[in-house]
Amino acid sequence: MRFGALELELADGTVNRYGESAAPPVRVRVNNPDFARKVVLNPDLAVGEAYMEGELEIEGDDLHAFLGLMLRNRSAGVSHWTIDANLALRKLVRWLQQYNPVGKAQQNVAHHYDLSAALYDLFLDADKQYSCAYFKTPDDTLEQAQSQKKALIARKLVIEPGMKVLDIGCGWGGMGLTLARDYGAKVVGVTLSAEQHKIATQRAKDAGLDGQVDFRLTDYRNLNETFDRVVSVGMFEHVGKKNYDEFFAKIGDLMTDDGVCLLHSIGDSDEPAPTNPFIRKYIFPGCDVPSLSEVTAAVERAGLFITDIEILRLH
Repeated sequence: MRFGALELELADGTVNRYGESAAPPVRVRVNNPDFARKVVLNPDLAVGEAYMEGELEIEGDDLHAFLGLMLRNRSAGVSHWTIDANLALRKLVRWLQQYNPVGKAQQNVAHHYDLSAALYDLFLDADKQYSCAYFKTPDDTLEQAQSQKKALIARKLVIEPGMKVLDIGCGWGGMGLTLARDYGAKVVGVTLSAEQHKIATQRAKDAGLDGQVDFRLTDYRNLNETFDRVVSVGMFEHVGKKNYDEFFAKIGDLMTDDGVCLLHSIGDSDEPAPTNPFIRKYIFPGCDVPSLSEVTAAVERAGLFITDIEILRLH
């Protein structure tokens, strides 16, 4: 602790303070005497699990303040040998964690996306967009920002009526339905989520677009067609870094000679590193967030041309 302050009460009642003496502390209580051992063995995973299990209690349940304190110190380069050792070990085994054949990929997707639709209705917009929105002003609503995101993607793809478009990782169908309804495209959308496929198919039918949009429950690697345009929004994080060459080679096979692909992904602003183990275990099994350097190298090896990169961080 170099910035801010942490006041830590251990399971035996001992209270320790770390950081700046004059700073108001974030107060935390540990209820499990085995907590320290767990943190040493796997810090990024152990803290999250302890909070989930009630072994780590934050005063006022101010999780935002606690994580802000941790991230402020970590992002400033402050570390500890246990954290560095754990990261080095994860770098050694990360290739094993990226095993992602067709069957395994579907299991990973089911873990996250085949949850109740009612859950996603609680926090998504009406179109069920599930990736970064595009806010033109701070006053834009979530619905506006997501609509603007889709419009931005369509402009970059330069879609014309009648074009055949492939949507890899089509989710609940919002992107494909928009490209068909508003831009006259003929869309094939693929997903590995049975729940998403069911909802997307019903949405196309309800919109009278089921003859123009074909949602399929399949892996993109099973396709043998060609498309004028390929779009993939929020799926690339599940590919795995050792599979990037396979992914972009397949993209090349799926596109016509003058085809255009737009890839939208979460990205790591730092150098290439393994994905946080808490996210990998509980949120997105098999996921791997790319650094830009890893993506561009794989695109070049596939013989594709990068013509536009935009970072949406401020959105």
